[in-house]
Amino acid sequence: MRRSSGSDRNTCRPGKAVELTCSEPVRLVGGDSRCAGTLEVKYWGEWGPVSDSEWTLKEAAVACSQLDCGSAVSVGQREVSSVMPGWRVKADCVQSGSALRECVISWNSPSILNLNCSEPVRLVGGDSRCAGTLEVKHRVEWIPVRRSDWTLKEAAVACSQLDCGSAVSVGQREVSSDRPVWRIKSDCVQSGSALMECAISGHSSSILNLTCSDLLLQTNIYVSSSKDGISEAQQDGFQVSEGSDFTISCSIQPQYPRGSFQLTFTSSNSAHNYTQSAVNHSAHFLFPSAKTAHQGSYSCVYHVYVFSHNFSSQSRLLVLTVSDPTPFIIRVIVLPLTLLLVNAALYFYYKASSGKMSGRQENIKLDDYNLGA
Repeated sequence: MRRSSGSDRNTCRPGKAVELTCSEPVRLVGGDSRCAGTLEVKYWGEWGPVSDSEWTLKEAAVACSQLDCGSAVSVGQREVSSVMPGWRVKADCVQSGSALRECVISWNSPSILNLNCSEPVRLVGGDSRCAGTLEVKHRVEWIPVRRSDWTLKEAAVACSQLDCGSAVSVGQREVSSDRPVWRIKSDCVQSGSALMECAISGHSSSILNLTCSDLLLQTNIYVSSSKDGISEAQQDGFQVSEGSDFTISCSIQPQYPRGSFQLTFTSSNSAHNYTQSAVNHSAHFLFPSAKTAHQGSYSCVYHVYVFSHNFSSQSRLLVLTVSDPTPFIIRVIVLPLTLLLVNAALYFYYKASSGKMSGRQENIKLDDYNLGA
């Protein structure tokens, strides 16, 4: 069966085939791709937009599946200038497993539902989501793509739809026997069409493997100090005391062996790079005495050579400031010492005062005694 595009995908036409599969009368229009835009449902021969009611990603996932798209990415709304006729799709009905057209009621609203679904494309069997066997989804089944006349131009389209950067390599994997595959027409892909719209069903034992540039997970960075604790990279910055030791650590989740970490430092008047080999997927850069010259921005870059190519992954920026320890010394030593001296002075003052009071009381008693005598 050949994949067809456009409005043909959303209509049911009788033919001579023994088995006829009809797609759901659902579409997304006005978006950047056929898997994004305003949701419309065809009911009794009429296309109408769906109003934004209580839809969440759960209901959106049903629509994305019926559209032969990937997972639901976002649900939003678009306001139009006036109330227009359309449909309201009941969320509880959709969640029960019913088709969208079975859950619609006539509805007039100026608020129109917008959906964003991921493209029905994935890479599987690799060490990350950006490398492996290319598969395209049809209905609920993921089918691999045949290795035909693909070059890096066609691969770039797949990598882009996967949000995996640019294409690095195109290869193939042989399986033991022919199996159902898609053949993706190169000229169709290069014209700007989505992969799914360029797919023709067939059988082959040669399966397409792709590697995209965003192969690695993001590198982590954090700084620790013997006096000031630990700061994660998600924070805006971290402060260390002048003269204290601090360590900046780089790490990445295990994907590939070996590799190296480059620590990049930039300030208003200088820039430095430090490099260490990765040990247990991490590296630690020790600075024995913090100075004002260490103030600036730090980032970690992980480098690794795999699949005959160099890959890299950069961390977030970490801003480090070096503070004067004098206020800390005043706060920790001088202030407590001052309070101690004040308390001691008050103690001796009250002690002396109480001694004088007791002396006066004794004199009063003696005077009373003499008067009595």
